[in-house]
Amino acid sequence: MSEIEIRPMRYGSAVVQRLVEAIYADQTVRYGGPDQTRIESFEFDPPDGGFLVAYLDGTPVGCVGWRSHGDDETTAEVKRLFAAPEARNTGVATTLMRAIEQNAKDHGRTRMILETGHAQPEAMALYEKLGYVPIPHFGHYKDTEGVRSYGRPL
Repeated sequence: MSEIEIRPMRYGSAVVQRLVEAIYADQTVRYGGPDQTRIESFEFDPPDGGFLVAYLDGTPVGCVGWRSHGDDETTAEVKRLFAAPEARNTGVATTLMRAIEQNAKDHGRTRMILETGHAQPEAMALYEKLGYVPIPHFGHYKDTEGVRSYGRPL
């Protein structure tokens, strides 16, 4: 098994944007279109956010980011967790989640929240395995059928 390397990156970088396009393609298959949540690249800049890319054998195969949740300087919202099909079941998503949690914690966050959808059972299983529990819905999809919201203290 190859070692997973995690690198911080800017959300606007070409590498991240290629991964985001892959996320959108996956979401289009699952939901009929990509995530419509408004995102600005600066939201992932430290100290109010962070973005990480996972590499296997020098190839970018996954990503995840966090951004501050509203005016709450203690809560980080996870966005854009993705593992490429060839990297699934290799520990990439778990490694990314642990790394982004630590990154948020290093920037003073004490709680992580996230949302996903009903058509992503593997994501829900991962979050639950990592100790995330259902929380009240929030954000762009809070009133959308099929949304699943999770949180956990860091």
